[in-house]
Amino acid sequence: MSTRPPFENSIHAANPFAIVIFGASGDLTSRKLIPALFALFLEKRLPENFEIIGFARRDKSNEDFHKELIDVAQKYSRHAPISTQDWEAFCRHVTYHRGEFDQLKDYEVLREEKLELFAEEKNIRQHVFYMATSPEYFATIGKNLNAAKLVGLDLTARVVIEKPLGNDAKSATALLKSLHESLEEKNIYHIDHYLGKETVQNLLYFRFGNLIYEPLWNNHAIDSVQITVAEEEGVGKRGGYYDGVGATRDMIQNHLMQLLTLTAMEPPTYGMSASIRDEKAKILRAISTPTFETLRAVRGQYDGYRDEERVSKTSTTETYSAVRLYIDNWRWAGVPFYLRTGKHLPRRCSEIIISFKRLPLNFFDSQACLLDSENRIHIRLQPREGIQLRFNVKKPGTFLLEPVEMDFEYKSKFGSYSPEAYERLLFDAIIGDPTLFTRADETLEGWRIADGIIDSWQQQPLHSYAKGSWGPKASDEMLMKHSRKWIEPGV
Repeated sequence: MSTRPPFENSIHAANPFAIVIFGASGDLTSRKLIPALFALFLEKRLPENFEIIGFARRDKSNEDFHKELIDVAQKYSRHAPISTQDWEAFCRHVTYHRGEFDQLKDYEVLREEKLELFAEEKNIRQHVFYMATSPEYFATIGKNLNAAKLVGLDLTARVVIEKPLGNDAKSATALLKSLHESLEEKNIYHIDHYLGKETVQNLLYFRFGNLIYEPLWNNHAIDSVQITVAEEEGVGKRGGYYDGVGATRDMIQNHLMQLLTLTAMEPPTYGMSASIRDEKAKILRAISTPTFETLRAVRGQYDGYRDEERVSKTSTTETYSAVRLYIDNWRWAGVPFYLRTGKHLPRRCSEIIISFKRLPLNFFDSQACLLDSENRIHIRLQPREGIQLRFNVKKPGTFLLEPVEMDFEYKSKFGSYSPEAYERLLFDAIIGDPTLFTRADETLEGWRIADGIIDSWQQQPLHSYAKGSWGPKASDEMLMKHSRKWIEPGV
């Protein structure tokens, strides 16, 4: 892991910096990035000298830009309501730069009139370039940053890019090739906001900060692993985008794969942030490419999906995806990892469930325990963040064995404060810690696996499921064939 101090002790860790946000007029900037930077500013995690520059096509003044941002920040900032005094102090560091993504001269003006001036007057020499744009502009922006001498072999600028990185392995490879013509991989920070969540980060601490679990964290003791990321809402107004993507590309290729790697990875080398990403990549490489013959998966579509706005009336896009994967290494050989995600499920939740093997011999007269005797660890990522341990005890006054739960909740121990994912990730990009960002090889391995799943869909039925259910019945049957069942999250 990184040897830098913990996040909460890193108030003065950032050097003077400037962050340029491409696509500054978009929702991501106003709803996520500016509220995150404002929170870091209020909590004095940023240095005295820093600048935030919004780069977009529209013609507007700094004052216009500030007003647009405050209108949204008042709604989405966890520090709302925002005081006028705090906002004005923050906006003294915020400017707007009008520019076209494909016009080199606009980048040169940015360098000459802003970045070079900041370096001379405020000693700001560290730059972060955030691509809050659609992926079609990533390569163009990278090329012009390089041509304007804002990134390059001898420069330490960091370039943050959002998902999706491609639509499959082929397009992702082509995009990365274009980016690598202008940028070094070490300076590319591919953001997955799931990795910025406190509870996701705690998965590493839970595994490698407690000796009692490690001897059991393998195929000798663990029967199966379930990872569920459920959404209560449908596609809403995103039908035009979602209908060309589907649940596998949208969630399994990135978010669920990241949760799988953190659950299954080997201990990293102490003091090396790169080691964490090395171990995650090893896990993905140990998963064979799914084929029609080997894949066990179910795809589903909620009733009424084809009536959603901007969705094809003949759409075969899956809004539910469940898949069984195996990791072919010594620790996990033979242990199935079940991943599922979907829209219009009973509730919004993310959870990892570790199910241990059943008792080899039950000495106690308890039919209930015979049927449901497995020990489990529930790692709840949202919304009721915490960890639950399920084990068996003697029921008072009887000779029966009964399952009980020992439950830890973050809120009850640490209070309700929890930094937004973008706060942590933006701060890490500013100080140059890549630990929680996805590396190119991880992304491509994730696409290799997702492509195998999607290619196999062509020969498998598309099941329907009712809104508010846990998905198609075929998903339950996939586990029942091996005497397993989906464990309802939070239960």
